Amino acid sequence: MNKKAYKALEYYKIIDLLTDKASSPMGKDLCRKLTPSTDIEEIRSMQLQTHDALARLFKKSGISFGSVKDIRGTLKRLTVGSALNAPELLSVCSLLENTGRVKAYSRSDRDDGMTDSLDGMFAALEPLTPLSTEIRRCILSEDEISDDASSTLRQIRRSIKATNDRIHTQLSSLVAGSARNYLQDSVITMRDGRYCIPVKAEYKGQVPGMIHDQSATGSTLFIEPMAVVKLNNDIRELELKEQKEIEVILASLSQQVAAELEAIHADLSIMVQLDFIFARAALAMDMNASEPVFNTEGRIRLRQARHPLIDKKKAVPIDIRLGDDFDLLVVTGPNTGGKTVSLKTVGLLTMMGQSGLHIPALDRSELALFREVYADIGDEQSIEQSLSTFSSHMTNVVSFLKSADQDSLVLFDELGAGTDPTEGAALAIAILSHLHDQGIRTMATTHYSELKIYALSTPGVENACCEFDVETLRPTYRLLIGVPGKSNAFAISSKLGLPDFIIAKAKEQISEQDESFEDVLTSLEQSRVTIENERAEIARYKEQVEELKKSLQEKEEKLDERKERILREANEQAHAILRDTKEYADQTMKLFHKFQKDHVDTASVEKERQNLKKRMSKAENGMSSKQQKQKPKKQLKPSDLSLGDTVKVLSLNLKGTVSSHPDSRGYLFVQMGIIRSKVHISDLELVDEPVITTPSMQRTGAGKIRMSKAASISTEINLLGKTVDEAVAELDKYLDDAYIAHMKSVRIVHGKGTGALRKGVHNYLKRQKHVASFRLGEFGEGDAGVTIVEFKK
Repeated sequence: MNKKAYKALEYYKIIDLLTDKASSPMGKDLCRKLTPSTDIEEIRSMQLQTHDALARLFKKSGISFGSVKDIRGTLKRLTVGSALNAPELLSVCSLLENTGRVKAYSRSDRDDGMTDSLDGMFAALEPLTPLSTEIRRCILSEDEISDDASSTLRQIRRSIKATNDRIHTQLSSLVAGSARNYLQDSVITMRDGRYCIPVKAEYKGQVPGMIHDQSATGSTLFIEPMAVVKLNNDIRELELKEQKEIEVILASLSQQVAAELEAIHADLSIMVQLDFIFARAALAMDMNASEPVFNTEGRIRLRQARHPLIDKKKAVPIDIRLGDDFDLLVVTGPNTGGKTVSLKTVGLLTMMGQSGLHIPALDRSELALFREVYADIGDEQSIEQSLSTFSSHMTNVVSFLKSADQDSLVLFDELGAGTDPTEGAALAIAILSHLHDQGIRTMATTHYSELKIYALSTPGVENACCEFDVETLRPTYRLLIGVPGKSNAFAISSKLGLPDFIIAKAKEQISEQDESFEDVLTSLEQSRVTIENERAEIARYKEQVEELKKSLQEKEEKLDERKERILREANEQAHAILRDTKEYADQTMKLFHKFQKDHVDTASVEKERQNLKKRMSKAENGMSSKQQKQKPKKQLKPSDLSLGDTVKVLSLNLKGTVSSHPDSRGYLFVQMGIIRSKVHISDLELVDEPVITTPSMQRTGAGKIRMSKAASISTEINLLGKTVDEAVAELDKYLDDAYIAHMKSVRIVHGKGTGALRKGVHNYLKRQKHVASFRLGEFGEGDAGVTIVEFKK
């Protein structure tokens, strides 16, 4: 694309922001060279990479590629057989170590088993850990080679240390003994890498040896005593051997690096590419940007788009359409109203999208593929080139008309400005008509009323305006498509204090046709505001109706549940009374038969007992009678259900979680709190749960988080035979799993015994925030040997 568009739309500022996000020098270089692509497949591939990197950033913190230095020159030297020095080998080692960290990052990031477009690049990385470990073992820093680099080097350094010790012993005996009176200071020093002692000049004949230096005043001579000359020579020889051995070590390491040259080249290339991709993702995260959908039909649909260089907390989002029902959009309105920003937003977001960058707009926003973007924005008048404002604009327009085609996007700011308004408007209409006839996507801002009329009367051309509040004299920065805008010059001038008689005289200068047109625009604006207010009010009413409807439905469900519970409890009480009565009658009959009293009418008593039995059976039937079977809203198929789905069992009026797949007859198991029941699929109804759709979470086909814990967690834990500490440790993990599995209650078996285990369990439960209540089991539940725990909702 032409560089004028880069400058006019401030594309370079986006590149600067992107470059700051890269952490390696070579990654920053790739960012600086990024330009919009015209290959739709390349664009979609880059967008997918940015999307996948952004998902990883949302799930985990970012990763630095800062130690990826440019070692291409170093690797080039290896290809011609040169040996590397210590700093170069450390640079290679640093690359391999960072490659290992990035590789580890990719493994930890893929714990969920999902794959994306970056997996291949991460998989291709070769950390070469043995090589980097060997370099670190041999080279401690850029100036220091380890003693353990080789056995020969270790032996040489031991010899150097031993010789040094002998020299210090010899010189110390001289300094402290026979030569003490001849010395300037009782110290041992070095000159030219040889050990010396400072002798007073007048006593130089008293200390035999070689003079290596003297002080600035000449009063002190630095003499190497003859006793240590050979030892000093030995040290120099050993130092030369040490240097040769270091060269051997570096050459050996260089050969090892050269053997892996191809893998290191690949690592360097991939690491730089990953740095570039993650820089794009980091920029998208900062801008709260999303991936645009690209098409080749020239269609632009931006939803709640923001200019990326304006503070996202202050920028007013706008909706822009172009290339669908119309290919030419004329934007009108007062100055400082946001016309130019709207123009730049379309152009800049198009260039960002084609560069593989996400755009600051809502998801599902669409961008078209353009081979060129032409932008005439701002005043480029030049004194040197004798160009006025109008001339500079026309120069741009001429170049656009020569090159623009159906694959181009053309943006004009104040088209036809800088000359006579009548001629400027005529030229603007002619230019726009030419572009419209060729089907070139065009967006232009203007103050000319003639262009508003042209847009109203020409098919495929649409008006738009930037809304302005005359009362507050402030723009709202909202872009309204389909509505021509007013300049509001008279209203603004009046609010600012311009006398009314001047405004009246100005109005006299406007023709009736122009005044009538402005009145029509005013009427349209008032109607639009009224309609928007009414729409907002209708939307509020709809929300209130939905809330009332939902509240009423919940109340009806609660009443039905309450009614069913009351009837069930009443029938249970009646059954209990009749059961007691029957037991009493049976006991009485046994006594009568036992004592065989002749005056007792046993047949009558037996008859009464049978009557009581019939009454009890009737009560039992009433208790177990099912309510009228509800029918599901939608008959489910086995393929509609997945493990972890939340369903409602209609016959029981309870919610639960699917814990098994339906069998051939349609039966499956549903977990309802502590109850696990086998039900038929026709008795189930799917329940919608809140949807969580963050990029870093695994989604199912319905976009819901499935709680699969319920399928594997038991409703009971047995702690019999354990100590309190063992029981509490096991209970802690079990309660966490049960709570995550959305169980309403669980059963803890601890036994009666001495009561110590029960007391320890209860003390632990009192401290748990997610436990609503707990109680000892009742008759039939295990009595005091178990505790029933209820979780918070």
